[in-house]
Amino acid sequence: MEERKMRSALLFKDKSVSFIKRFAFSISYVLLPATLLCTFFYLLSITQYSTTTTTYRPSFSSPHPSLPSTSPSFSSERDKVYHDSCDYSDGEWVDDRSGPLYNVTTCGTIKESEKCISNGRPDLGYLYWRWQPKECNLPRFEPLTFLQVVENKHVAFVGDSLARNQLESLLCMLATVSTPKLVYKSPNDNKFRRWHFPSHNANLSLYWSPFLVEGVERSNEGPYYNTMYLDHVNERWARDLEWFDMIVVSFGHWFLLPSVYYEGGLVIGSLNCPDLNHTEMDFYVPLRKVLRTTLSSIIERKRSEVDVIVKTFSPAHFEGDWDKAGTCLKTEPYKKEEKEVEGMDAEIRKIEIEEVENAKAKATEFGGFR
Repeated sequence: MEERKMRSALLFKDKSVSFIKRFAFSISYVLLPATLLCTFFYLLSITQYSTTTTTYRPSFSSPHPSLPSTSPSFSSERDKVYHDSCDYSDGEWVDDRSGPLYNVTTCGTIKESEKCISNGRPDLGYLYWRWQPKECNLPRFEPLTFLQVVENKHVAFVGDSLARNQLESLLCMLATVSTPKLVYKSPNDNKFRRWHFPSHNANLSLYWSPFLVEGVERSNEGPYYNTMYLDHVNERWARDLEWFDMIVVSFGHWFLLPSVYYEGGLVIGSLNCPDLNHTEMDFYVPLRKVLRTTLSSIIERKRSEVDVIVKTFSPAHFEGDWDKAGTCLKTEPYKKEEKEVEGMDAEIRKIEIEEVENAKAKATEFGGFR
């Protein structure tokens, strides 16, 4: 419920012409279809370098079924130079009458609460928008080509409910050409799941970790606040890093809730917990520390053997307070400069971009950060 505001996803980019840095930061209003298409477009450019042989071996640190050893990563040819580049964030939404690849009747992953039409949405126009960059032609997502690109690979979505939504949408599109098998599901919930595509020996995994670091979520039965350990990455997903070829990281909105922050084993402050007698602090510093801990852990454990997509903070995209039902009167995308990213949204995005740049600098000693 805390995350009803989240719908958009963004890629970070580096506009150099190196192999891996063709990923792009999307603008704050590029929604899920554009994210998946951008990922697909990037992967499409490296299909000629992605053939590997795969063997299975057990993961002694993981309770999951054994995962494939997938080396080299997507970016094993990162030193190859490409003389063209594209800023995927610079573009506009265009009308596309071809429509979506799937609907609620063709995809079993969609929950009842996520079925817009059957839940009363009267318009259908939202189904016919496509993101088009100015500098290049972004092709329509082609599921079979995507599966060929991720053959023998493991893509992990780590984070909050937006990470889950992204993965589920991707599954719906891929299922139009190949049936995935659910090979792992955590007991009693759907927070940790893994699908395998036998046709291409590809794995897609979901790791629920809204803080990215170790923590305890607030609950009706327990404390009203979250607890976060800012200097310890959540091993529930990090212990499987050795198996990942690509990681999509999504987090942010859980940091707006009452929280207590630990660092070095000690409480350093809290957010909106006046009865605990801790030093009151805003969430900007903890959010920065969490992203730094996460990216540093990935760099130190995987070095240059994994590709990372960081989704920046999703701004509110409907009118009214998020916890008061709000209103959704707008049925068309914002035009350029019609909506500015400002205030809290802009500050969080700034922090995230700065930490990605810091991670790139740190990673030079390990062969580069992507």
